Amino acid sequence: MADHEDDLQMALRMSMQNSPPEPKRSKPRDAEAPTGLPGESSEVKTRRLQRELMATAAEKRMLDARNSASASSPRSVSGSAGSVSGSGSGSESNVVMKDKKLGAGAANLGQELSEEDAKQLFSMVFGAEVSKGILAQWSNQGIRFSPDPETSMGLVQHEGGPCGVLAAIQALVLKYLLFYPDGLGKDAPNMHHNLGSRTFSNSQCVASTNFSSLSEDSKARALLRSMGEILFSCGSNKRAVIATLSVIGDDIERSEGGKDEVIAKSLEGLAIESAADLHKVLRVKTYTTQESAFRGLEAVIPVFRSRMGALLFLISALLSRGLDLIQADRDDPSLPLVTAPFGHASQEIVNLLLCGQAVPNVFDGKMDLGGGMSLKGISRTVEVGFLTLLESLNFCKVGQYLKCPKWPIWVVGSESHYTVLFAPDTDVQDENELEGRESQIRKAFDAQDQSGGGGFISVEGFHQVLRETNVKVPTEKVDLLCSTGFIVWSEFWQVILDLDKSMGGLKDSTGLMGKKVFDLYHFNGIAKSDLNGSQVSSGGETPVQRPRLTKLRVSVPPRWTPEEYMTDVTVSSSGNESKGQVTEISKPEPPQHAPLVDCIRTRWPRAVCNWVGDPPSIV
Repeated sequence: MADHEDDLQMALRMSMQNSPPEPKRSKPRDAEAPTGLPGESSEVKTRRLQRELMATAAEKRMLDARNSASASSPRSVSGSAGSVSGSGSGSESNVVMKDKKLGAGAANLGQELSEEDAKQLFSMVFGAEVSKGILAQWSNQGIRFSPDPETSMGLVQHEGGPCGVLAAIQALVLKYLLFYPDGLGKDAPNMHHNLGSRTFSNSQCVASTNFSSLSEDSKARALLRSMGEILFSCGSNKRAVIATLSVIGDDIERSEGGKDEVIAKSLEGLAIESAADLHKVLRVKTYTTQESAFRGLEAVIPVFRSRMGALLFLISALLSRGLDLIQADRDDPSLPLVTAPFGHASQEIVNLLLCGQAVPNVFDGKMDLGGGMSLKGISRTVEVGFLTLLESLNFCKVGQYLKCPKWPIWVVGSESHYTVLFAPDTDVQDENELEGRESQIRKAFDAQDQSGGGGFISVEGFHQVLRETNVKVPTEKVDLLCSTGFIVWSEFWQVILDLDKSMGGLKDSTGLMGKKVFDLYHFNGIAKSDLNGSQVSSGGETPVQRPRLTKLRVSVPPRWTPEEYMTDVTVSSSGNESKGQVTEISKPEPPQHAPLVDCIRTRWPRAVCNWVGDPPSIV
């Protein structure tokens, strides 16, 4: 037995040599004797021949394994290709060099889905009775930046339907461009920190909004990192699946022209109208590290820029999550993810891209319906959030996870479209200073409330509240409040409102009254005619087809301020009102209204908005 193991090890070593010896099987058996030792016995000769045969067989197995690995699974997928192909072989070096040369070529396209998985995927996305129009919408939308300087940070949408996919990617792209501009280097990212909490949550961050100065390289890397982060989130931060097309082949690298043009030509006549079509052309590859996924996306990014890009990214996200888990996330798995009759992305698609789970609802956690039934919502805090016009119409309630994300960026949903709202200043997420003070005082008051929520406390409890909150109420007002033997919240609250901030109250001598004033930006990626940006041609002015970026000035009064304070805006050159500097109070332009304002008010109640030019559009 030991001899047999020695023979096998020797065979393996022979098969792993840089230049495997020519098997002696090619020579006549009767000519092999002189190559042996003089006086070699028949038993020794037999063992020698067995070793040579095993070496030949092992060599063949290794070569087959190398060929299979280079065709279906590149070294970057698992980082352990050496365990299959050995170390230092000439064949392995050739394969690696070929992989680097091909990039998105045929050798790196990945594996095809099984017919069963292709059928499940197509049915899950489009259903059994999808129209050719909807399929055309999803097969003609690439992931491309706007060529317009003012909206150069935005992804352009030309077809209806895939806006949910584009808006979710756009929101993550803005996170990187606004808040991680120094991290968009040329090296593959280690993005684990991006999935954690805000690195400067205790300090203000005001990002630049000079989007026309963004370099193409920064935008491309922000896009790659955003796509990779979304796919890894769908894969529970353990894997990412990237889908591409077999029809691309290696024409990209062989061409002398641009890759985008070559890919467009390769896609001519390609239509995805059935599960069979999907099975025929779809190729997928799995990555287990974010760095390798970044490199994988970088290699095939021209494919995602092509007309099939939005659909391929949706498929990548679904496969990263896993088709069975996608169905388990949903309340009704029988419905297609692309909704009829207009082919819009469902809330499940948007939630999948924002939080990694294809749940259909926007509230926090689960809603127990009794009888063992429940509805699934958002289970954790997300990087970028979601607001919807439907909440202002009382059709749903967005939970705090989506309403208060880690970064001040939100996908905005209407009845038929998805857009993006964002703020360059992280302070917009913070609680209003005086509202925070109100919460502190109310919490102390409620802790002394022994009435079962009746809203009144004892005299002893009242003095405890004053001590805990450092509120200095004049003696005459204390006596008045305590005259009945108990203190009612509404009466105490009125005293707090009339008490100056220097004494622990909420009266603001500057007139600001706790109002927050900040800027929001709204981006609508769908390309529409813009007369303001018309170009002059020989035939007159031609409207420019481009996305829309609108800047809004938002004024948010505290919850408890009277209505008259809503029409005053504090203007300060320094923004340091808290340091006692004089502020100027002026009347703003009359409040303006658009459906987007209703969405903003679901996040900041009673917000007043103003903008210059055309109203922001969420359709």
